[in-house]
Amino acid sequence: MNITQLQATAKAMVAKGKGLIAMDESAPTIAKRFKKAGIEDNVENRRAYRQLLLGAPGVNNYLSGAILYDETIRQTTSDGVPFAKYMEKLGIIPGIKVDKGVKDLPGFPGEKVTEGLDGLRERLAEYASMGARFAKWRATLAIGPGIPSSYCIEANAHALARYAALCQEADIVPIIEPEVLIDGSHTIQQCFYATLETLRVLFRELGAHRVFYEGTILKASMVISGLESGKRAGVQEVADATVSCLLNSAPASLAGVVFLSGGQGPEEATAHLNAMNARYPNLPWPLTFSYSRALQEPVMSTWKGSSANVAAAQKQLARRAKFNSLAATGAYKAEMEKEVA
Repeated sequence: MNITQLQATAKAMVAKGKGLIAMDESAPTIAKRFKKAGIEDNVENRRAYRQLLLGAPGVNNYLSGAILYDETIRQTTSDGVPFAKYMEKLGIIPGIKVDKGVKDLPGFPGEKVTEGLDGLRERLAEYASMGARFAKWRATLAIGPGIPSSYCIEANAHALARYAALCQEADIVPIIEPEVLIDGSHTIQQCFYATLETLRVLFRELGAHRVFYEGTILKASMVISGLESGKRAGVQEVADATVSCLLNSAPASLAGVVFLSGGQGPEEATAHLNAMNARYPNLPWPLTFSYSRALQEPVMSTWKGSSANVAAAQKQLARRAKFNSLAATGAYKAEMEKEVA
C-alpha cells in the first residue's frame, strides 16, 4: 500500500471547488433513464453519451473525477482514445464502480446487502492497469418499521470495510457509500438516527480492517426527510442535521466527504450542499458533490440521443457543474438558476 499515493489522489478528488460526476449507471439503470428521455438504449449511444459528459467544454474546471461503469472504462472515444487516458489528459481522475449490486438480505424482509467481494482483488488489479485511481462501492439502507436492522447495518459495513482494504492494497482510493435511502415517509429525525448508527458502525469496521482514513472518501447521503413525508425539512435544517451527523461519526482524518443526490432534484441538491459549506466553513474535511442524476438530468433531456443537441447538452452539464462547484465553497446563490445555459 502506497500511503503517499493514496493520500495525494484522495486530496485531489476533493480539491477546493471541485467534485465528482457519478456516471457509473449499470446497464439496466441507464436503459431506464434513456427510455424516459426517449433515447434508444444501445452500446454506441451509451458510449456517445459518456463522451458527451466527459468532453463538455470547461467541465474539467469543476470536476475532479468521474466514476465509470465497467463497460465505459473498456470503451474509447470516437477518436479511439481509451476513456481513462482521455480523462487523464483533461485532468479528470478515472474511477470505477466495483460492486455487483444490491441483493435481498436473507431473513430480513425489505433490506438489502451489496455483493461483489468474490474476485474483487483481481478486478481491482485489472482496473488499476486500465488507469482507475479510485473505486466506489454502494450499500443501501432503507428506513421503515423496524429497519434498518442492526444486522443489515453490520453486514453492509463489513462488506464496505473489506472492499476498502482491498482497494488500498491495490493503491486505489476507496469511496465508501452507505446510502440511507430517501424513499419513504420518514422524518428528518428518523433519518438522522439511522444515518448516525450506520456511520458509527461503518467507521468501527473500517478501523478494524486497518483502513487508512487519509486515503478514503466517504460518499454520504444527506440527512433528509423521506420523499413521501407530509412535511419535509427545509434547506438549513437538512444542512444542520447532516453536518451534526458527520461530526458525531466521521473521523477528522478522513480525506473528504462527497454527497450523493439520492433522489433530490438538481436545484435541491445544490442548495443543500451550499448551505452546509456556507454555514460550516471550518469542518475537519471538505464537503463536495458526487452527483449522478442531479448533474445529468438536464443533460440527458436536452441531448435526446441527437448529435445536433450535443453542444446544448454539454452547456447544461457545465452550468450544473459550475453551480455545484460554487456550492462546494458556499458561494452559490439561488438566483443563479435564472441564468440561461
